[in-house]
Amino acid sequence: MRSEASETARLHPLLIIALCVVVFLEIHPFQDGNGRLFRVLTTLLLLQAGYAYVPYSSLESVIELSKEAYYLALHQTQGTIRTESPNWQPWLVFFLRCLAEQMRRLEKKVEREKIVLAAMPELQLQFVEFVREHGRVTIGAAIKLTGASRNTLKQHFRTLVERGALNLHGSGRGVWYDLR
Repeated sequence: MRSEASETARLHPLLIIALCVVVFLEIHPFQDGNGRLFRVLTTLLLLQAGYAYVPYSSLESVIELSKEAYYLALHQTQGTIRTESPNWQPWLVFFLRCLAEQMRRLEKKVEREKIVLAAMPELQLQFVEFVREHGRVTIGAAIKLTGASRNTLKQHFRTLVERGALNLHGSGRGVWYDLR
């Protein structure tokens, strides 16, 4: 006879995560905040399972747009959890569809980013990459990075702020930029 642990070990990590969170929601340990904690717990478990994309796309917004389906799947599965033969299917289908939608949204976001980056002049790409690596950039750092004149750089930074790629902070010589 196989043990429950060995059967669970054979399940795909996404199925294990889905089952963990639906049981957590069924237990409903707190008076308030169980839904938010479910989403944080889901993100943590997905990251631990190697799904590194998770922080870059909101599962919460996917679920928010599917509230009716969320409650229906939750109700259908939770109503059977403590029975002899629980019906996991409604929750598993809902959960996996949400993850698929989350990934689809991220793919669209990446495609949009590629289009925006492809249209940028080389200097602007250098700034954006520098900010991604270092968190922020100043005009002085950009001069060292590119060797371009202060006025040329100011024009490029102004364009990036206008396009919504960078945020402007400070004024005068203390100006610095970070990603939006």
